[in-house]
Amino acid sequence: MNIVCPHCHKINRVPEDKLASDPQCGACNQALFTGQPVEFGLAQLQRHVQKSEVPLLVDFWAPWCGPCLQMAPSFAQASAKLEPGVRLAKVNTEADQQAGMVYGIRSIPTMILFKGGQEVARVSGAMDAQTIENWVQQNSG
Repeated sequence: MNIVCPHCHKINRVPEDKLASDPQCGACNQALFTGQPVEFGLAQLQRHVQKSEVPLLVDFWAPWCGPCLQMAPSFAQASAKLEPGVRLAKVNTEADQQAGMVYGIRSIPTMILFKGGQEVARVSGAMDAQTIENWVQQNSG
């Protein structure tokens, strides 16, 4: 599988049966999966959507948004459960307004699930960790 490193954004080829054995990036030697959401800007997000074969769940949020801040710990908790089968990322729409425009974000928090370079599901509103996990499992199959 092609996996884009969350640190240096280089593409790595990893056998699917080795995803759970803590693979490292061949370029920067950092872990490809950390069990924590990663912060992306538009360029990094587009690279991961287009080049990585691991489904990607993106939380579009802003620091002034109460529900976004309330959901952040749940999103992190879901990341620990869902990786390496799904990468979780966050995009700050205040800092990167173009990302919000490109992906048509009308309200926050909004989560978009990408698979195979395509958006497969979208939902707005804060969720707890179990609801996030269930929603991803229902929409990634």
